[in-house]
Amino acid sequence: MTGMDARDPELKKELNATLQARRELGEEYESALVDSFLEKVDQRIDGAVDRRLRRQLAEQQMVTARGARSPRPTDSFGERFGFGIVSLVLAIPLSAIGGGVAHLPGLLVSWVGIVGVNAFQALRVNPDLFRGGRRGKPSAPSSDWEG
Repeated sequence: MTGMDARDPELKKELNATLQARRELGEEYESALVDSFLEKVDQRIDGAVDRRLRRQLAEQQMVTARGARSPRPTDSFGERFGFGIVSLVLAIPLSAIGGGVAHLPGLLVSWVGIVGVNAFQALRVNPDLFRGGRRGKPSAPSSDWEG
């Protein structure tokens, strides 16, 4: 058990007292004795859960007070892949409109916008992407494709 030691001496005393009372009172009171013991176990569990929740809340408040952001879940591969696909699909009509209306300058403006949106998304996912180097990261390749 976490939060509560399985060999809790007070709980063991309660169990022994319940068993002793069962021997003295007989089987007719067994249900009431078991219910009483289980109520005490429930109170112990509730107390342990309350302490854990208070500790986690205090830790979150400390992180907030220090100005650190709570860790957000990392973006999934599917989200990045989907963003790339949508970007490429939208690039086709944007290129056609920009090139048809303003020729080469319109095409360049539309592609600068497309690249800008994708660069912003890449920076949102990985803020250290354009800072150069891999500070704090292992030097081993991150995939089998890298040398």
